[in-house]
Amino acid sequence: MSEVTTASEGTRKPSFWYGLPVGYTSLDLQPPTERLVELIKRLRGLPDQEREEADRALRLYASIVSQLNANRVQECALGVHPYDAGGFTTSVFTVSTLPTTGSAKLAVAGLAGNVGGGKDDGVRPLELPCGLGLLSENGVAAPRSSMRPELNDTLPTHLWQGVVVVAAPSAPELIVLQMVTPNGDAADDYRNILLGIARTLTFSDPARTAATGQADQPEGSIGAAVRNDFG
Repeated sequence: MSEVTTASEGTRKPSFWYGLPVGYTSLDLQPPTERLVELIKRLRGLPDQEREEADRALRLYASIVSQLNANRVQECALGVHPYDAGGFTTSVFTVSTLPTTGSAKLAVAGLAGNVGGGKDDGVRPLELPCGLGLLSENGVAAPRSSMRPELNDTLPTHLWQGVVVVAAPSAPELIVLQMVTPNGDAADDYRNILLGIARTLTFSDPARTAATGQADQPEGSIGAAVRNDFG
């Protein structure tokens, strides 16, 4: 299980957990200083052309990590999957927290009460093991490169985006799970992956549950959710 905390560095304790399916690799959003120093040392030992390309990639990574941290992103996982038409397709899954004023549960409940509940509405309420949530999905314009505009012709023009919002039980914040992919034709599959992850979301420490020695966890528990959604 992945574990996430929004506490300060000196008192870091996980505040919620979720499962990632096979095929996703998490990006390190808090790289240790020692690792960055080691990377820089290796860059200096590369030939000029390779050093320039590696330096550009490292700067891009640092910029992306900085932007993600600034937007309270707690997890960014990259997925690579076989494509039915041949080759591979990609997706990006993120988890972020959004502070609210007042009760986060009331905010989600209020939004859920104002939507019709059909897929055509774009937003629908969800009954998850961890509580009430919301699912929204839409098509968005893909970002374009201003630094290398010649690459824009090779990039997708639109992305499918799915978002699940859940209220944290003991903090004034929303947990936001987001899945983005350029493969809009497989939106049903990516929606199912997103919902599968959402069903594993828990605010109770799974390790504490495992420590009880209960081999068979009840339906609706985090262990059952992982078995059902990710095998």
